[in-house]
Amino acid sequence: MPVTERPGDRPSERRGAARTAVVWGALDPVLADGSLDVLDIGGGTGGLAVRVAELGHRVTVVDPSPDALAALDRRAREVGVQVASHQGDLSTLDEVVGPDAADVVLCHGVLEVVADPATALRALRAVLRPGGTLSLLVAQRHAAVVARAMAGHFQQALALLEETGGTAQAPGRSGRRFTRSEIGDLLAAADFEVGTVHAVRVFADLVPGSLLDSEPGAAAALVELERAVADRPEYLPLATQLHLLAR
Repeated sequence: MPVTERPGDRPSERRGAARTAVVWGALDPVLADGSLDVLDIGGGTGGLAVRVAELGHRVTVVDPSPDALAALDRRAREVGVQVASHQGDLSTLDEVVGPDAADVVLCHGVLEVVADPATALRALRAVLRPGGTLSLLVAQRHAAVVARAMAGHFQQALALLEETGGTAQAPGRSGRRFTRSEIGDLLAAADFEVGTVHAVRVFADLVPGSLLDSEPGAAAALVELERAVADRPEYLPLATQLHLLAR
């Protein structure tokens, strides 16, 4: 059964579906290959991990927050699946799971806050089995400039516009951001080969929530639009996030 997300009935679910549909669609073929060992780094309360476990995969979550892991355990019990959980972070992966432990590694929204993205990617490479897949979701810098300007924060937009070498800087209050070329270079340096790159949340963060609430079919149409532009390179600079699959 595919994991592609569809809009729900509540406003938060409709917007959430538009924001995550592209990622789930990209993961569909990866997770369709039998029963896999899946490692979710920074998986928190299990919003991703539990759904993957429901597909029949063996899922392990590593997260530094004990409260988040407790919520994950409750969520897993509620839906009747097992998800292993360990308190830790990228620096403790060798101790927690060991080398060559996973067929798939999910690293969504983590590189933005680590001290050294290059070291983090090498740690992820070590826990992946030969031929394994890394699902990487990172914040994209160019879209942040647009978002700040549209909110009227013009000086912040200018500061982001002039920001260079973001991968070498310490993460700020909202985390580090990457361009397509920067994240590609980091992956290559860690001995990953990038397969696909998708633009995520090109329009979803710009559309007013009131429109999704009031216009019948608007949420489903937004999901369809997000999917339609996800693999078009000209839209990558407009995406809030970039999703990459690498081996």
